[in-house]
Amino acid sequence: MTAGNVSDITMADALLAEVETCRYVLADKGYDSDRLRRAIRDKGARPVIPGRKSRKHKIRFDKTRYKSRWMVEAVFCRLKDFRRIATRYDKLARNYVSAITIATIVAYWL
Repeated sequence: MTAGNVSDITMADALLAEVETCRYVLADKGYDSDRLRRAIRDKGARPVIPGRKSRKHKIRFDKTRYKSRWMVEAVFCRLKDFRRIATRYDKLARNYVSAITIATIVAYWL
């Protein structure tokens, strides 16, 4: 978990270290970096990350697979229906994670 003003790409390496094997890594344009693409390929996976408009050379990616990214975004959207999650009232990370856990149970199990 990072602070709200920190870019998510800073945690990408730590997240990849937790994954043993995967075939594809889907991410949005915020994760577009040559270093991250290299790390994904070193894991034996293919990056499915569109390039930013500012790139000199266009990045080719699997657009069909990229379209399935909406499922992850839908989960985040559903969790943000809970005001406590969306505004992050909790100061401690453990309390925030507990609130996310409870919201997930309510949203997807009950």
